[in-house]
Amino acid sequence: PLTLEEVRMLVELFYLPYHHGALAQELLEHFRWLRANSLSVGVPPTAPDACGGTRWRGRAQSFQLLCARTCRLHSRFVSTAGRALLYDLHPYLWDIRNMLLAACAFVLWLGCQSITAPILLGRDAEPWARRGGLFGELQALLPIGNSCDLFYHPPPLFPSSQLYLLRPLLPLDKVGAMAWRSCSEVSQGLQAQLSHAPTLPGRVLGSFLSLSPEYTFVLEDEGGPCGYAAGALHAEGFLQQRDSSWLPAIRHKYPPDLGTGGSALGQEAVLFFHAEPLAVPQPVLRRFPSLVQLGTAPRVLDVGASRSLALCLLSALRANGSRGVFCQVSDADRQQLSFYSKLG
Repeated sequence: PLTLEEVRMLVELFYLPYHHGALAQELLEHFRWLRANSLSVGVPPTAPDACGGTRWRGRAQSFQLLCARTCRLHSRFVSTAGRALLYDLHPYLWDIRNMLLAACAFVLWLGCQSITAPILLGRDAEPWARRGGLFGELQALLPIGNSCDLFYHPPPLFPSSQLYLLRPLLPLDKVGAMAWRSCSEVSQGLQAQLSHAPTLPGRVLGSFLSLSPEYTFVLEDEGGPCGYAAGALHAEGFLQQRDSSWLPAIRHKYPPDLGTGGSALGQEAVLFFHAEPLAVPQPVLRRFPSLVQLGTAPRVLDVGASRSLALCLLSALRANGSRGVFCQVSDADRQQLSFYSKLG
């Protein structure tokens, strides 16, 4: 059963409509302070005011621990609560869990960046645009908090106690790079590949990992990596660099005859790089200057975790000035079309 401490945490998350318990108040205070003082992250350790960066990282760690406790509470509550109580409270606790996954990953991302300007926020939303309670206040603190359509999704019919971790992938994170291979293979439902063919991460994420690693996030569950989100802040320059330098290097490394005689999957993997990418119309690039790409493994049935991936990536792009995003999907890729449709 739930412990007394866990019950106390639950009560503090849903204290009163316009007042928060100690846990919720601490979460909000940390997040407000971390966002407001994000400029101190990039201060070099040898600088006279380096203590600001040290203090920021200390509070970021405290915020991450609080988020982890709340996510564990959601998992424990689903596993132990009576059915009537579970179905009454789960939609609200599920909302908060998803929001904290995105907020925690956004704070982790801020800790890896050198933000040189205050985080950009949208115009003040109408009062009806946000829900009340802790969820609404956390939403307002994300850079995309005024995009209310991004934050609404009906809870799952069958609550899951699965624990998730959402974090940025560091450029030098070799373990993470290995994780991407597993993640991408599983997400495509493919287990075997031609031994010398480019791996699926090379096809799906290679250009992002090479040219825009600072906007790459990974979703993990208890079974390991299970999802990814990648973006390019300035899509036009990213696509030009991909076509002029990254693709020619990959084509030289994997000539078209490499997959000959191998499996159909191997041939497809090689030929993927030798097909000419479709040009993106200039009106699209002007209106939506950033490019995004997301995906999850088939075992991720909780759309809330996928939505947290999207919220985190969009928040990171918005924090650095993006005013719109687009994604490229083949009209024959039903899996990706279904995934983005479920995200709304």
